[in-house]
Amino acid sequence: MKKFLPLFFILLFAGELCRAQAPVAADTTALDYKQFGLLAIQDNGRRKPIDTFARETLIRVTGRSTYTDKAGRNWTPNDFVLSALLETHDWKNEPMVLVSFGKLKEQLGLVRTERRFTFAQLTALPELNRLAGEAHALRKAEKPLDRLQQEVMSVSERLTLFANVMDGSALLIVPASKNETDPWVVPPAFSQYYSEEQFAPLQIQLQTLATAYTNGDSFNFSRASNQLRENLRALSPQIYPQDRQLRLEYFCNHFEGFYRAIWFYGAAFFVLLIAHLRKSGGALRSIGVAIAIAGLAFHATGIVLRCMIAGRPPVTNMYESIIWVSFAVSFFGMIFFARYRTLVYLLAALPASFLVLILVHQMPIAMPASIDPLVPVLRDNFWLTIHVLTITLSYAAFLLACAFGHVLLLLYVLRPAATRTDSTMHFWLYRIIQLGVLLLAAGTILGGVWANYSWGRFWGWDPKETWALIALLCYITTLHGRLAGWWTQFGLVVASVVCFLAVLMAWYGVNFVLGKGLHSYGFGIGGETYVATFVILDLLFVVFAIWRYRAARPPGPPPAIPVNA
Repeated sequence: MKKFLPLFFILLFAGELCRAQAPVAADTTALDYKQFGLLAIQDNGRRKPIDTFARETLIRVTGRSTYTDKAGRNWTPNDFVLSALLETHDWKNEPMVLVSFGKLKEQLGLVRTERRFTFAQLTALPELNRLAGEAHALRKAEKPLDRLQQEVMSVSERLTLFANVMDGSALLIVPASKNETDPWVVPPAFSQYYSEEQFAPLQIQLQTLATAYTNGDSFNFSRASNQLRENLRALSPQIYPQDRQLRLEYFCNHFEGFYRAIWFYGAAFFVLLIAHLRKSGGALRSIGVAIAIAGLAFHATGIVLRCMIAGRPPVTNMYESIIWVSFAVSFFGMIFFARYRTLVYLLAALPASFLVLILVHQMPIAMPASIDPLVPVLRDNFWLTIHVLTITLSYAAFLLACAFGHVLLLLYVLRPAATRTDSTMHFWLYRIIQLGVLLLAAGTILGGVWANYSWGRFWGWDPKETWALIALLCYITTLHGRLAGWWTQFGLVVASVVCFLAVLMAWYGVNFVLGKGLHSYGFGIGGETYVATFVILDLLFVVFAIWRYRAARPPGPPPAIPVNA
């Protein structure tokens, strides 16, 4: 591997830094990394704070937002990136590169029970190099990759990223001089845009920053980082991001609105469940609702911040659609609660949002939170907003209906006689499904109009289009069948749960299982175990509820749903 880092510091520091450092670097855990994190870097076609780059890098390499080394020291993202650049730690022999696919580990001769391996260990495997070469050749020829080859590509990309961080070639912090589309460069390549005289002050600040970091000098480290940022902006003020943009994204990174929302949703559900079981209104119920509103506020703030950073709605990848749908579920639950004054909507919506957010935070590799440039077909905020937001809002309505259906199925299991005669609960479920059908039908039609505008045809039986239509037909059949008396209100409850599998296929399965079609911008891998486990357990619960319903069913026709109420 080309050793870029020594050249980096020989050019910039003339050997002074290496002579000044002790054999073991000082403790850097107490340093304030805010000013360093506010430095701008160009990565993956976007200008962002180094704080964002460091977080995404550590997650992509390890699958975690922090790393604990063999000695038990906890490394934050910025600390890790600087340490890797300055070689203050033996990172090549730290077991931190994620390899999660069991079949790949078996083929490489790795221990199946381990999930992370060292950079030195993986780069020394001839079989991995061979598999990576084959996968790269297939991708270059635009041929489909199987799951093993996709995982090989992922591991290869992690190793490349890790190597680029260690050799310094990922540190694209020197802005282009004229055009926004021109690539940024690493400090040793400054002559591509600037003269020695222009760059001389930055060499001093880079040296001061590196020395302060290795010495654990927080004051000089922060000051050098701030001065470096200002001088880099002075080189190209039209290209370098404004301070308010960098600070906004830095704040968003550390605000963690979605993570805070998880705990507020969980706490609100717990309080409201107690209030419901004790049949107490008043204070306890009000406290639970207030906590739920606080969770919605944190969730909404996170979405607004992400929109401000990206300049578009948060619905262009799986991570964004999940945070949006989970918000809409709780929002719909709050609206229905306000309309019908019953806690059951919040008792259905809050755990659904809680579990979905927990799931996406447990799969940062399969569903990365990074904000990436849009593919050409999505560069139309009008259609992106009205079509994708409408479709995902329908997913939220159906997820709420599914959660509500689970509540009713649980009630059928616990007290079937009383639940069977509660027509009001079934009517509320009917209303939620109606909302979802209206949104999905509108979103599907709007998608056809956008497809005609972008691809020159209204409908092409693309897998995403096909499964959206299947989901729509499933729910239309559910509503019509109940209205026509084809099945009982219990059948409506079962359908609200089972039909959501069609939505799950349209939402997740097309992108992560089939991986085919024109909607390739949403494709990904991973998470199949979680989803398959959920589907199997859920179907078993439905079967058990059906058995319990039939065992306790009295003679005579069931009550009708007051559909005109």
